[in-house]
Amino acid sequence: TASVLVNRACARTEPDRVWLTDITEHPTREGKVYCAVGLDAFSRRVVGWSIDSSQTANLVVNALGMAIENRQAEGVVIHSDHGTQYTSWAFTRRALDSGLVQSMGSIGDCYDNGQMESFWARMQVELLNRKRWNTRLELANAIFEYLEIFHNRQRRHSSLGMLSPIEYELRHHQPARSQAS
Repeated sequence: TASVLVNRACARTEPDRVWLTDITEHPTREGKVYCAVGLDAFSRRVVGWSIDSSQTANLVVNALGMAIENRQAEGVVIHSDHGTQYTSWAFTRRALDSGLVQSMGSIGDCYDNGQMESFWARMQVELLNRKRWNTRLELANAIFEYLEIFHNRQRRHSSLGMLSPIEYELRHHQPARSQAS
């Protein structure tokens, strides 16, 4: 079992030190859509995501895989809850093989991943609850647009000095960490 390495202290002074991850679900007339997201605690940038019609380990492994492909993963702490997807062999193996360090919050404590819960709350208000979704594909396309276009590139965050996550990272660019650190 992973340790509690984040312990509610999500604020970071540079990117790719802590990624937060979680799953949400939302109904359509066809059935539920599940979305797993990896969020960089430094900039609140969505670094990886996956959408599916089932809530399996593949959902979180695919989101993690995207984050690993997009970012510098070595040594990053990946913080999640104790859901079966995150305690699965597939997720644990993918994290360890990529040099990530797993962290899990205490059981039944929503504050351990508060920044991630705040992200989901905004997504509920700004996208998911705005209409009834007819098909899974319709909602999946809307989630893609929300994550990649709106949230990362346009959404301003008061905690980031009213910058979008990408703007914040560009303004606070840190040289790549050496492999020795």
